[in-house]
Amino acid sequence: MRDSDKISIGQLGETLACQYLSRQGYRIILRNYRTKLGEIDIIAEEQGTLVFVEVKARRGHKCGHPFEAVTSAKCRQISKTALLYLAENGREGQAARFDVVAISFAGGAAPVIELVKNAFDLSYGV
Repeated sequence: MRDSDKISIGQLGETLACQYLSRQGYRIILRNYRTKLGEIDIIAEEQGTLVFVEVKARRGHKCGHPFEAVTSAKCRQISKTALLYLAENGREGQAARFDVVAISFAGGAAPVIELVKNAFDLSYGV
């Protein structure tokens, strides 16, 4: 797979995730929050809780389920980036959580979208 294919699948996945989350009652605040520490795909709010969303999109499951790509190292990177976002925006005291959206594109069928709320805890260790 070419890098441009990965980018387009990723961008399509994030767009579908935003649409799905909006239908679930989330208010999308920001997409692709980038810092020197890392990136958060989607920052949203649901019922007063700030939600940092990681999106994983795959063409199939031959490389494993999309959820499997959210490793402990990825959780640490997202956590550190989320802490920076909270500090930069004066929201340190706000309730927050980490959700993961997995999107599988397979065989021309409609994409399968799965959401795990509170998928992992804040992690900033080694």
